[in-house]
Amino acid sequence: MKTLKFTLPLLAAAVLSACSMAPVYQRPDAPIATVYPAESGPAAGQIAYVTADAGWREFFQDARLRALIETALANNRDLRTAALRIEEARAQYNVVAADTLPNVAGTASGTRGRTAAATSPIGASVVGSNYQVGLSLAAFELDFFGRVRSLNEAALSQYLATEEAQRAAHISLVAEVAKAYLSERALGEQEELARRTLASRESALKLAQQRFEVGASSALDLKQNEVLAQTARVTLATLKRQRGQAQNALTLLAGRPVNELPQGLPLSSQGIVADLPAGLPSDLLGRRPDIRASEQRLKASNANIGAARAAFFPRISLTAGIGTASGELSGLFDAGTRTWSFVPQLVLPIFDAGRNRANLSIAEVRKNIAVADYEKTIQVAFREVADALVARDAIDEQIDAQARVLDAQRERLKLAEQRYQGGIASSLDVLDAQRELFSAEQSLVQAQLLRLTNAVDLYRSLGGGLKETAG
Repeated sequence: MKTLKFTLPLLAAAVLSACSMAPVYQRPDAPIATVYPAESGPAAGQIAYVTADAGWREFFQDARLRALIETALANNRDLRTAALRIEEARAQYNVVAADTLPNVAGTASGTRGRTAAATSPIGASVVGSNYQVGLSLAAFELDFFGRVRSLNEAALSQYLATEEAQRAAHISLVAEVAKAYLSERALGEQEELARRTLASRESALKLAQQRFEVGASSALDLKQNEVLAQTARVTLATLKRQRGQAQNALTLLAGRPVNELPQGLPLSSQGIVADLPAGLPSDLLGRRPDIRASEQRLKASNANIGAARAAFFPRISLTAGIGTASGELSGLFDAGTRTWSFVPQLVLPIFDAGRNRANLSIAEVRKNIAVADYEKTIQVAFREVADALVARDAIDEQIDAQARVLDAQRERLKLAEQRYQGGIASSLDVLDAQRELFSAEQSLVQAQLLRLTNAVDLYRSLGGGLKETAG
């Protein structure tokens, strides 16, 4: 008897705790190199996480940009949708998790009817009543083979994947706002250059007109000046349009019109171009929310295999009820009215035309697809970081060379003007030097923008932008 008292609780625990038929999860090996192409030096892994740990308020020094990012995080509709997806996934998980516990419901029913005399056992019509009140347990599955548990684990992983996807959307939004803002700043600087150039060329055109009228220059010189002035006007109009569209894109990202922003900084004073250490490629597995989301989806696929395997085995469910019943409503709780029922049910699959086998095959194929997606996500993340690192040094060289080109073009214009005033060179040399100088100024702004967006891309690809501050 004493042994029986200890055995029954153990048997009950064994019944309620399901074994899982899902494969043991093992994280696939990352199909990437151990170091980045541009980070093979001794310091490659010594300062890991610095970029990712820096909050976006520390990384971006422009107060205007910070205000735009803050507004976007509060109002962007795509980010809001991603947050609502989390609520949806959480509710879906709670629905599935409810199946792991018994569902007890209170019941109350009453019937009243008349039996015809022709069918009555006493040969006379009878009016009868029946009232019942009680508690019921409806088809609670004893999860011997882990089917319900596997479905619960799959729903949990899907919920966690949705949560990680929202974090990835957060990081992407911070980066997109920064890049859109920097693009708008660059277009603004180019617009100002075009405006100054147009004013200079209009002055030159007036002078050429005066020289032509007194016969000091030819009609060709006049037309060349007119072409340069109108070209500058076209460029200015184009930049105005592009800047207006960039501002509209920025407003869309911010989620609402933003007024009374702090004064913005020029590209040369943004302060986000720094030596950004990338760490080791393996750090991406823990730093990138999109990789973590992909792994959670892989875990969900792995758990679904367990549910598909469990479908081959018997399914045991319990239906039970307890309460009172009486022919009179006033006698529901009198002595002798208690009722109860206990209905265990066992369903053993015998022939299903291969449905369970097909479901298992689907689950296994979907897991293989999830593995491929997980590996592809890692490879894409590795490439994004590697591309940013490879471009970093090349862009620095490009900016240095473009700055030298600009200095040379300025000197060329000065010399051309001196030669023209001395009667040694024609006005065509001056006009050509002016055109090339304007092109060099525009190209330098583009190169500076490219360097800044490269820094933002590296910051995002390393997992930065999720936190507001490093603390």
